[in-house]
Amino acid sequence: MSENFGSISFEGRVAIVTGAGGGLGREYALELARRGAKVVVNDLGASRDGTGHSDAALKVVEEIEAAGGEAISNGGSVTEYDQMVEMVAKASEKWGGVHILINNAGVLRDKSFAKMEPADFKFVVDVHLNGSANATKAVWDTMRAQNYGRILMTASSTGLYGNFGQANYGAAKLGLAGLTKTLAIEGAKNNIKVNTIAPTAGTRMTQDIFPEEAFKAFSPDKVAPAAVFLVSEDAPTNMIVGAGAGVFQAAYVTLTQGKLLTGDDLSVEGVAAHWDAIIDRVGEIVPQSGSEQSMTILSKLQGR
Repeated sequence: MSENFGSISFEGRVAIVTGAGGGLGREYALELARRGAKVVVNDLGASRDGTGHSDAALKVVEEIEAAGGEAISNGGSVTEYDQMVEMVAKASEKWGGVHILINNAGVLRDKSFAKMEPADFKFVVDVHLNGSANATKAVWDTMRAQNYGRILMTASSTGLYGNFGQANYGAAKLGLAGLTKTLAIEGAKNNIKVNTIAPTAGTRMTQDIFPEEAFKAFSPDKVAPAAVFLVSEDAPTNMIVGAGAGVFQAAYVTLTQGKLLTGDDLSVEGVAAHWDAIIDRVGEIVPQSGSEQSMTILSKLQGR
């Protein structure tokens, strides 16, 4: 099934894509297979609120095989760690390892926070955040042992910037960006690169949110190039990449230079009085680890 795509090839690689029965996950799985990867198509086949089942994963496997690729389906739930371990074991047994994991499985249970039941908050966080952690933990030791791994988390503009009616979804999605940042640090010595994608796409998750024309413009195939690049051999690490309708962006968590307050200024009133200096973005940085916040504070103390 592989074709000549220059240096971006996945020959000899084994990839797992969760939530790959439709939408974005299906596009990722098809593109990886086109480029030579052997693909585990994981999907419960549930509706977007997480209920029900279907044979969605099998249909994607059939598409891949019809085009000459190799794939297997998996119906494990990302919320069940043992099922993720079993999925990784089956892939490793069949193909000798797992090199790529795209955490794409997700659900929506949108309501304003005032009307949201705690169970709906917990369920969405369990699927997106804990589910991604389960799948990643299941493959982590394999990737460390083979000294190679590429992992992609799926965040959202809701997680990065907020959106009315999606407190559960936003909390989970920003959590995934934070998970990425720590795993990128911990995985570096074993050649494990970890990135985050924040896609905007017309899928069953958004079909009644987008107007029809926008739904077509934001087709999932226009996100796939970024996702697949971010799990390629020469991918960067610790990046947050926005993608939608063929537009690709980078998002950063930044830190301003800040303001050292002393004496009478070291007070509630002092923070208020110097607020403009505290939030001044001139000279802001993009920390590569949490320790840089402490380092910038220490440098200010030493230079006062």
